[in-house]
Amino acid sequence: MLTLAVIFTFGVCFFALARTAVQSSRLTIVIDAGHGGVDGGVVGVQTGVKESDVNLSVSRLLQSEFEDAGFLVIQTRLTEAGLYGAATTGYKRRDMNRRAEIIRENAPAAVISVHQNFFSQTSRRGAQVFYRGASDGGKTLAACIQTALNEMPECVKRTQALEGDYFVLNCSDRPSVIVECGFLSNPEDEALLVTEAYQRKLAAAIASGTLAFLAAGANN
Repeated sequence: MLTLAVIFTFGVCFFALARTAVQSSRLTIVIDAGHGGVDGGVVGVQTGVKESDVNLSVSRLLQSEFEDAGFLVIQTRLTEAGLYGAATTGYKRRDMNRRAEIIRENAPAAVISVHQNFFSQTSRRGAQVFYRGASDGGKTLAACIQTALNEMPECVKRTQALEGDYFVLNCSDRPSVIVECGFLSNPEDEALLVTEAYQRKLAAAIASGTLAFLAAGANN
């Protein structure tokens, strides 16, 4: 298991590497803010906040983290709207297909899909990262991000990245993960997730984990 110090060292090294490459070939990161438009996702039990809004806020902060490190960032969703056009029959499939097109068009070094979790047992909380089984780099990317999230002071239970069968993980051969930032069904998680301060911490941890993954690959 990587320590926070190791992640930081990898991040610093890759930060320098990325800055050097800015003028030639910048690595691309695709950030996918889950849901949007009529598909608001899950809803916070205390504040009624929509998952789609939290996803977008975290994604924007994550973009700043990567751009500060010299990466080219592509967002699948830039506004509160979805990617489906008219909200007619089949809108969800059109939305997901458009996200897949954006990922394939940009051939990113990593794909990070941002979501919020929900569970019937309100005691469940904490960030969880998912990857596709036998994916090219996805499992390692997920492990690096999960390690960074586990090292956050607010982490109440360290966990491991899990395999998941989700569309956004299966739509390309790029290293892809889904980051469930916390449970909107848990009052303590929700109270953190609606604050910009905690969203910034999440973005910094996700970026640090991704940098550790990319730095390790660059050193192999």
